[in-house]
Parts: sequence; structure tokens; C-alpha cells
Amino acid sequence: MALKITEDCIACGACLPECPTNSITEGDIYVINPDTCVECEGYHDSPQCQAVCPVADTAIVKA
Repeated sequence: MALKITEDCIACGACLPECPTNSITEGDIYVINPDTCVECEGYHDSPQCQAVCPVADTAIVKA
């Protein structure tokens, strides 16, 4: 289980501080490390990166 960030990312940075496992890194677009992403299970009821992303419908999807 992991999420990925697509090219629809606008690189706003809202997701960075929300990730409890520090799985998101900066780049031209942001990237989620699939080896450490747990979709916030054990931390929150839902993925927090999706909750704060202004374009989550297309920018943060299931890997």
C-alpha cells in the first residue's frame, strides 16, 4: 500500500509537513517513497497528504 504523486503536482509543499513517515521528498514534482509510505495507517484515519493537497484528485493517487 502506497500513494504516488503524479505530474499534476503543483509543488505547493502542503504535503511535506503532513507525512508522518517523512516519505515525501521535493523535486520538480514531489515524490512519495513507496517503501516507507503507509497511507497514514496507524497515524491518521486517512492519508494526510491527500487531505491537504489542493489538487489531490489527480495529483496523489494509489501506486
